[in-house]
Amino acid sequence: MKRCPACQQTYTDRTLKFCRDDGTLLVNDSIDSDESATTQILPIRQGAGVSTGRLHDIPSIAVLPFVNMSTDPDNEYFCDGIAEELLNALAKIEELKVAARTSAFSFKGKDVNVREIGQALNVSTVLEGVVRKSVNRLRITVQLVNVADGYHLWSERYDREMTDVFDIQDEITLAVVDALKVKLLGTEKAAVLKRYTDNAEAYQLYLKGRYHFNKHTVEGWNKAVEYFKRAMEKEPEHAPAFAGLAECLAFAWYYGALPPDEIVPQWKAATSRALEIDGELGEAHLSLAHIQFVYEWNREEADREYRRALELSPNNADAHHHYGLLLANTGRFTQAIGEGRRALELDPLSLLVNLQVGWVYWYAHQVDEALAQARKIIEIEPDFQSAYWLMGAIYLSKGMYQEAVAAYQKSFALGGSNSIVLAIQGLAYGLMGNRDEALRVLNQLLEMRKHQHVSAFNIARVYSGLGEDDQAFAWLETAREERNGELVFLKAETEIGTGDLWGRNFRTDPRLSDLLRRMGLTT
Repeated sequence: MKRCPACQQTYTDRTLKFCRDDGTLLVNDSIDSDESATTQILPIRQGAGVSTGRLHDIPSIAVLPFVNMSTDPDNEYFCDGIAEELLNALAKIEELKVAARTSAFSFKGKDVNVREIGQALNVSTVLEGVVRKSVNRLRITVQLVNVADGYHLWSERYDREMTDVFDIQDEITLAVVDALKVKLLGTEKAAVLKRYTDNAEAYQLYLKGRYHFNKHTVEGWNKAVEYFKRAMEKEPEHAPAFAGLAECLAFAWYYGALPPDEIVPQWKAATSRALEIDGELGEAHLSLAHIQFVYEWNREEADREYRRALELSPNNADAHHHYGLLLANTGRFTQAIGEGRRALELDPLSLLVNLQVGWVYWYAHQVDEALAQARKIIEIEPDFQSAYWLMGAIYLSKGMYQEAVAAYQKSFALGGSNSIVLAIQGLAYGLMGNRDEALRVLNQLLEMRKHQHVSAFNIARVYSGLGEDDQAFAWLETAREERNGELVFLKAETEIGTGDLWGRNFRTDPRLSDLLRRMGLTT
């Protein structure tokens, strides 16, 4: 039996997690249960996208990348794609914890037994597969393994034509659901088995797009864009291809890989088209949430879209940590950290998820926790340049300027010509009184801006470090006109730590509050 700590209503439904009346996280009321003693009670708004911290008490699975046994090594994309599609289908089931792709795929090519994988990802089962693809023939062998004892819960071999790949995926998905004894509601089953195309060629192009997108490099995004567009030409109603294109363009826009006036219209159009085709596609709602948050600065609408994305894709770690950033930037720190922790539960080995959770801690003013998170990332991957970027921001907010400069230098050395990191490095130089180095960075950014996209926001950063507030605010006005994505974090950044993250007088300058008011970011 469960009792709501807010309204005291009791429930006999042991699968229920939230009070039907006010959304409070429920606890067991049984005196012989350990759960009531360990459950954290958080008043959480009713709806999607909330973190229970209790994922261990529902069925759980990791879908490993399928092994390519074909003679052609180029079929690697197909094997990865099949596994990812199965993972995405299972991730739509709310009563099933599915380890996110990044963490599950981190074991690719490694000789690790299922028990170690289960412990690392905190899952009870693992789905493995082997694929042989020859022209239009497929042989796919899959097995569902119990982590605790290594025994098979289910296995099957499929010898089919390439055109049958969609039926194979559906059969595997339903077999896994049956083996794990997970009940599917009618609407949930329809979402899990939803098919966007019967065109095998379009599907393979889409899988190639996903393969290159997941490299998370500028080159990878450009190749992914090409493949997604080709998939859309073959199948104009393939909503995931439009959503994938939107995701690529969002990354390219934020990191300045392409001019904003070229990217943003395409980003919006791809998102809109994905939603026109399928209004229930979680990835499309996530893309729309990003647009509303970092481009339109409409935080209320972004909140609604993040929650809708999580309602449709409850196991989407990216949606959880992005929603956490929004919550942290609107002062809802407890919920923000809950979303960050949920993302880590789903994708514990993802560098990107760990990084974003570090930023959530930082924006939530939990600077020491953010620093611990940065150090954890560096333990996982010492050459991950963004971890040093995070660490530099933390040191800067603590007034540790020399340490901040060293961290930014390390980040810049590992990440190449990232204008964002270069600009914050210039800010740090200015704050520590090294005017010559700050001016050198400023001049470098101004020269770069003549030939490539360098956001006005980042040039404003350096001027603020130099104490030239008139110039800083002038460039922030340009950033507002250009709708630079980082502007949405300006209010939170000026409230962290010592208050001189944007120059020593920025917090109290009336021009700051006026700018934030005109952007709708004052609350």
